[in-house]
Amino acid sequence: MYYEVMPAKRYGREGVLTYESDDSLLQGQIVEIPLGRGKCVGIVSKKVAQPDFACKKILKVFYTKPLPKHLMEAAKFIAEYYKAPLSNTVELILPNGVEKQRRKRNTEQTEQNSAKTERTEHVCSKHKIELNSAQKMALQGLKKAPGATKLLCGVTGSGKTNIYLSEAHRALSEQKSVILLVPEIALTGQLVRVFGEFFGDKITVIHSKQTEAERHLIFEKLLNGEGPRVVIGARSALFAPLDNLGLIIIDEEHENSYYQENAPRYSAVRVASFIAKKQGIPLLLGSATPAIEDYYLAKANDSLVILDKKAKTGAFKPDISVVDFKNRDNFSKNKYFSDALIQSIRKNLENGHQTLIFHNRRGSSPLTICESCGEEILCPNCYLPLTLHADTYQLVCHTCDYKCRVPFACPKCGSPDLIHKGFGTKLLESELARLFPKARIKRFDADTKKGEGLNDVYDEVKRGEVDIIVGTQTVAKGLDLPLLATVGVVQADAGLSLPDFAAEERTFQLITQVIGRVGRGHISKAEVFIQTFRPEHPAISYAISEDYLSFAEYLLKRRRLSHFPPYTFVLKLDITMKTEATVVRKVRELYKKLSDDNRLIVSPPQPAFHEHTSRGYTWQLVVRAKSRKILTDLCDELDPNFHVSIDPPGLL
Repeated sequence: MYYEVMPAKRYGREGVLTYESDDSLLQGQIVEIPLGRGKCVGIVSKKVAQPDFACKKILKVFYTKPLPKHLMEAAKFIAEYYKAPLSNTVELILPNGVEKQRRKRNTEQTEQNSAKTERTEHVCSKHKIELNSAQKMALQGLKKAPGATKLLCGVTGSGKTNIYLSEAHRALSEQKSVILLVPEIALTGQLVRVFGEFFGDKITVIHSKQTEAERHLIFEKLLNGEGPRVVIGARSALFAPLDNLGLIIIDEEHENSYYQENAPRYSAVRVASFIAKKQGIPLLLGSATPAIEDYYLAKANDSLVILDKKAKTGAFKPDISVVDFKNRDNFSKNKYFSDALIQSIRKNLENGHQTLIFHNRRGSSPLTICESCGEEILCPNCYLPLTLHADTYQLVCHTCDYKCRVPFACPKCGSPDLIHKGFGTKLLESELARLFPKARIKRFDADTKKGEGLNDVYDEVKRGEVDIIVGTQTVAKGLDLPLLATVGVVQADAGLSLPDFAAEERTFQLITQVIGRVGRGHISKAEVFIQTFRPEHPAISYAISEDYLSFAEYLLKRRRLSHFPPYTFVLKLDITMKTEATVVRKVRELYKKLSDDNRLIVSPPQPAFHEHTSRGYTWQLVVRAKSRKILTDLCDELDPNFHVSIDPPGLL
C-alpha cells in the first residue's frame, strides 16, 4: 500500500512525498519516514495507487488515532493562503519531540500544572452563569447572526466573559469541545480561573512555560481523550487535536499577538475563521476595540453584535482629565508628570491606593511636533508621521519615500518651537523614585528580568504591595486590581509618531484598554490623566469617550483615502543582505520590476524600522493591490529568501 505523506521537514521540492507501508493507514496518522540520509516526522495525507517509481517504506506509526481532519485542512490552508512551505505548517500542528518516548506517569502532574483551577466533577455543578438583560440580548444577537464568524464588540467591563461562558456551556452540553484563545496566557490568569470555577477538570491550559515533555503529554491526552474539553491558550492552542470541536472563541481579537511574525507567518484569527467555516461551527471574536478589518467585514456580513452596557452595578466611568503637554504651566513640578497627576499619586500613597503609569514605549523614538500648537509633521500622501533622519536632517515617510527638509517653523501656526523628542519607561521609573522616595515602585516592560514579570508577581501587586506600577503594553490589558485608583498615560500620542498605517488604530486600542483598568467597582472613585501634545486627535478623543463606532467610521474614511486595508491587501517584503550596498541594489531592482505592473501600488524602497541587526541590513517594500490573489501570485515569482508577510497587522 502507498501513501502520500506531508513531512515536517523541508527537503528538495516542497510538498507531499510518496511512501510504501505494509500496514493500512488512516489519513491524519502521525508517522516516521526516511528523508534523505535521515528521518523525520510526517502526517499521512491520503492513500494512492502504486507509483511508477521505487518508494521508501514508512518506518513507524506513532498513534493509532489520526489527527482531526480540520487540522490537516488548516495546515494546507496556511501553506496556500500565506504562501508558506507546507513542511513549516505541518510543524505548527505537531508538538516538538512528538517522536520521543515519554514517561506516562508525568501525565497527571502535567494536567495539574496546566491549569491552577478549582476542580469540579460536573460541568456547572457549583456555579450558575448569571446574565443581565444586555448580555441576554447580545447572546440572542449572536445566535441570529449569519455565517460562522461573529464579532462581539463589547465595551470594557461589559461582561464578555459571561457570553463566552454561556456559549462554552452550550457546546459542552452538546458533547462538543471548545477552544478559547487569549492574547498572552500570562495576562489572563483571571479568565482561566473563572472558566475553571465553571468547568473544573474539563479545562486544559496550553502555554509557553510548559516544557516540551509537558506539551507533548497534553497533546497525547487531547488526541486520545474521550469527552468534550475546554482548551485555553495563546495562538498555538488553535491546533489542539480535538476531533469533536464545536466552538472557537478569540478574546481580545484585535491583539497583534495573534499574528505569528516568524515563518510560517499567519493570522490565528483568519485560520480560526477558515476552520469554523469548514467545520460548520461558530467562531466568536470578542473585543472592546476590534481590528478595523474585522469590524468592516462583520458589519458588511451583518454579524456584528454590540454590548455597550457595563456588567457590574457598581462600575462607573472614571474622572478623565486631558492634560495638554503644550501648556507648560501644567508641568511646573516635573517635565514628565503633570502637577495634577503628581497630586493624585501623593493622595494614593496616603490612602493606600495604587497608581498605574502607562507609556507606549514603542512610540518613544524621536518625533517632530510643534510644542506650541501640537501639530505633528505628517506625510502629505499617506497621512503617516514622518521620521527624522538626523544624518541628512530630513523628514522621511517610510511608506511612500516622501522627503522634506526639517522646517524652521511650524507649518500650521508659524511657531519656531519644533521639537524632536522621546523618552522611555526607565527614565519614568527613576523620576518617580526621585519624586516619591518612599514609594514601592515596580516597572514591567520588555526589559523586565525572567521570573520578575507581571504574571510572576501578580498576587503581590494585587494585594497592594506595590504602590506605583510603571509599564508599557503589558500593563494596559488583563489587569484587574482592586486598589488601583489612578491611571496616568504619560504621552498618549507617542504611538501616533510611528510610520505605520496601523498607528492610529493601535493608539486608540491602547488608550481604551488602559482606561478600562479603573472604574470596575472596587473603589468609589478613580481618576485617569491623559497627557498629550494632541488632545484633539480623534484616536485620543474617541478613546476617552469610549466611542469605538465613531472612531471606526473615521478610520475607515482615512484608510479609503490612503488605499490601506480593508480597501486593499498588503504585502510586506523584508530583504536582508550582509552589506547595505547589496541590499539597496537588490531592493531597487525589485522595485523597478514591480512598478511596471499597473495592478500594484508599490511604495519606494525604504530601510526597515530596525535597519541594521546582526543578520545584516534590512530594507523593505510595501506592495498593495485590490485583489489578494494578485499578491499571492506575486509571491510565487519572488526569491524564496525574502521575508514575505501577507496581510500583516502593521508595517513595523
